Amino acid sequence: MSIMSIVQNKKAFHDYFIEDRYEAGIILEGWEVKAIRAGRANLKEAYITVKDGALYLFGSHISPLPTASTHIHPDPVRTRKLLLHAAEINKLISKVQRAGYTLMPLNLHFKGGLIKVELGLAKGKKMHDKRDTERERDALREAQHAMKKSRG
Repeated sequence: MSIMSIVQNKKAFHDYFIEDRYEAGIILEGWEVKAIRAGRANLKEAYITVKDGALYLFGSHISPLPTASTHIHPDPVRTRKLLLHAAEINKLISKVQRAGYTLMPLNLHFKGGLIKVELGLAKGKKMHDKRDTERERDALREAQHAMKKSRG
């Protein structure tokens, strides 16, 4: 089964250490599916909340298409329920409550015609951790640039 990424949450990797990943289904309305297929989704400000023993995607923005139905008033930032097995939900909730983890949406992707959300069990980075990550990325980029130059 092929997986095709729709939108990535780069901010999550910048601000958090991602320790574990999970894949969840998401409850969407028809206009949202069409808008996501057209690439009008954004996860920058999104996070995952726990309410009544369920997980919800909060703050994700899906811009409605101009051709959206006239009798539906789309809410681009509505809270959307995530679908996981009960055992996975319980495990995630206990880690979030006890161990001080945060749940972050990492990306939206297609899997077998369905739209899925990849969740990351994350711990916040301190400012010096962010600088270290940036320094490592810059060093890697310079090394690749030097390698490309020496071949050319």
